[in-house]
Amino acid sequence: MELLKAYLKKIQFLTPIFKFFVVGLSITTVSRVILMLLFWDRVSTTPNFWYLFPIGIRMDIIILTYIAVLPTLCIVFLPNMVLKKISGLIRYFLAICLFLLLFMEIATPTFLLQYDTRPNRLFIEYLLYPKEVSNMLMKGFGFQLFLGLLFLVGASTFLFKRSKKWFSLGEDPSYVVKLILFPLIGFFIFFGARSSLTSIRPINASNAIFSKDQLTNSLALSSLYTVSFAIYSLKNEEDSSKMYGNMEENEALSRTKKYMTALPSEFVNREIPLLHTQKSTHKTEKPYNLVIFLQESLGAEYVGCLDGLPLTPNIDSLSKEGMLFTNLYCTGTRSVRGIEAVVTGFLPTPSRSVVKLGKSQNGFFTLADVLKKKGYDTSFVYGGGANFDNMASFFNGNGFNRIVDEDDFEEGEYKFKGVWGVSDEDLVTKANNLYKSYEDKPFFSLMFSSSNHTPFEFPDGRIELYDKEKNTVNNAIKYADFAIGKFFEMAKKEAYYKNTVFVVIADHNTRTYGKNLIPVHKFHIPAFIIAPGIEAGINYNKLCSQIDIPPTLLDLTGQDVETPMPGRNLFDLGRDVAGRAMMQFHSTNAFRVDNQLIVLQPDKEPKQFQVEGDENLIEKPLDKELAKDALSHIITASSMYKNGTYALPKEK
Repeated sequence: MELLKAYLKKIQFLTPIFKFFVVGLSITTVSRVILMLLFWDRVSTTPNFWYLFPIGIRMDIIILTYIAVLPTLCIVFLPNMVLKKISGLIRYFLAICLFLLLFMEIATPTFLLQYDTRPNRLFIEYLLYPKEVSNMLMKGFGFQLFLGLLFLVGASTFLFKRSKKWFSLGEDPSYVVKLILFPLIGFFIFFGARSSLTSIRPINASNAIFSKDQLTNSLALSSLYTVSFAIYSLKNEEDSSKMYGNMEENEALSRTKKYMTALPSEFVNREIPLLHTQKSTHKTEKPYNLVIFLQESLGAEYVGCLDGLPLTPNIDSLSKEGMLFTNLYCTGTRSVRGIEAVVTGFLPTPSRSVVKLGKSQNGFFTLADVLKKKGYDTSFVYGGGANFDNMASFFNGNGFNRIVDEDDFEEGEYKFKGVWGVSDEDLVTKANNLYKSYEDKPFFSLMFSSSNHTPFEFPDGRIELYDKEKNTVNNAIKYADFAIGKFFEMAKKEAYYKNTVFVVIADHNTRTYGKNLIPVHKFHIPAFIIAPGIEAGINYNKLCSQIDIPPTLLDLTGQDVETPMPGRNLFDLGRDVAGRAMMQFHSTNAFRVDNQLIVLQPDKEPKQFQVEGDENLIEKPLDKELAKDALSHIITASSMYKNGTYALPKEK
């Protein structure tokens, strides 16, 4: 006992570090208990859900150790005279880090409710748009924010008051004693940060995955860890093989090509490996216009003609005038991911959408790019600020010669303006006026709605409310449907209507969540096409992906084109070919062929499931070839982005 007391006395100089760990673990553990209780209905259905606590403590120690490295080294190696002068800096550093840890945990419940996972890269990206995001949060989550802010102020005041007592340096032993003890201290720093002595790789976020429920897995982490890990992972954006496995680029390209509708003889450029000639099956003497009406946050579960809620009478009716896609899946959970798929046809990757990446801001393939070269006028029409999510920069550099956003709506041109800009009905009126002004000039336009977005603001008196409370997702979707109906009502009166291919398609669902690693049912979205040459009342029932829509639309314009898009022209797809879809859910990627689903997770072996009714995934033995096909699409996308080969040939 005396020997132990003597030893403890010698390491008293590390008391601030010990207390930092105790307070930090207390914050994360209490938060984890509260979150578990808040989401008990989900957590309790997970076998061995209690694993989230030992795993959580392990992951918490990792992030706390990384924070503690610098102050620990200062305490050990700096002479006592210098150490006393900077003791205040060490105290404030530890207190500020605990404040950040506390702040992130307080911000977590609202983020979990919206995105079904802890704060991640999306949390960082939203910080770039303080105006839109702060207004959205204040109107959609005002009460929760007020309570969180109140608690944060109280807790942080207590924290900083106590920090002087907790983190003040104690009596230091001699400098020699500290140096003698450093090998042992260094070992604990190394072990704490790495959390393993046997594994080749340090423990990371993938080691916290112990169940099939994404939300439960995320509770085993701390939000400061998940955001820090997201920032760290940005370095892997150009090299997907670091996350999911290695594959030679040529093999990846070969495997990707076999899922395309292009024949081997139709690939026309070795420098642009996926560039191929797509011949239209709907040839016409004069090319048709193309209008894409992208719908914000519209899942199939809200659409009546897809067996969803009775919120979309206009979609239900209009879909009978053309082709309805009954088995279509989006590629991601963000608007920029939907834009990426529908406008560029690019494959989903673990990096950010190409709308936001540096190398794709100029010379990247888009529908606007190829159609502009065909003599089309090209435009993007949006009711909000086009700078949000970097849309204006991306469109301006990639074929769009006109961008219309909320700043272009004059006082008399809109009747309602909310957090996300002018209402959808004002948007469609502006768009219709633009389209009829083109007269005989062919045009391509992307129109993007915004009313169906938290806090769900729209004008009074336009719809019969589905919910008694006005600003709900169900009512906002019903209003978005009203605006769709109004657009077609106006367009049908104009000369351009009979010469235009129209598609109405969602960017993603409202909220993507569920008990599985990939909540497949939440990726199911609506789309319908009305176009010359398309018979009324057709349902396309085969499984397909958002990236299949742009090549299919190009076919309907009646032109032969060159394109690098890996998506399928659905009019040229054999009946005996299995449907395919790709889905990205945070850092998890899924590749579905018919009812077989391959799930790829960072630093994990692939898993295979059989999909039954979308919500039921039954684990199956892994088909290694199918798993390689899944990986090939990610490697191909990463390669094309990195090498700048997702483009049209440069004009000589």
